[in-house]
Amino acid sequence: MEVLKRIFQESLNEFFDTEASNIQNDVAERNLCARFAMILEPKAKAAGFLNYFADAEYNRNRGNVKTILDDNSVEVSITCDLILHSRGKLEEQDNLIALEMKKSNRPDSEEVRDCNRLRIMTKPNYDDVYVTSGSFDSRYVCGYKLGYFLWLDANNRHYRVREFSSGQEVNEFSGSF
Repeated sequence: MEVLKRIFQESLNEFFDTEASNIQNDVAERNLCARFAMILEPKAKAAGFLNYFADAEYNRNRGNVKTILDDNSVEVSITCDLILHSRGKLEEQDNLIALEMKKSNRPDSEEVRDCNRLRIMTKPNYDDVYVTSGSFDSRYVCGYKLGYFLWLDANNRHYRVREFSSGQEVNEFSGSF
């Protein structure tokens, strides 16, 4: 877990070093996520995660639309901004990092929704509906080791990160870029 945190932090630092002008120029969130992916994947591979890919706007799970169960056990389709995963090839640990990114000009309700999604995606299972080994119903996505919500304030060159693990928010930090 600490290795994944280090990979994320190093990727975040490089992202701000290389993409600060894009952030300030109000480039689309999708572009920023794709740029983050270009940094995250090589760092993961360099750390030994050779069969993992950083994908922006990835919405597939075993050939079907990626879904989660919300707090009311309702199936909801999802497309996370960026994920680091094995694309279903490594069943023992397919999902490593999920990232949601928002600009400061977006409604607060979007942050609430995204953070709830990350909380659900980092749950180890759905009360025995699904476990990461795939021995239960694998329609639902969960088991990400870490989830991150990245909030960007381009005008003030400020960011805030909320970290999720095991279905809980576990850390928050902020800084300038």
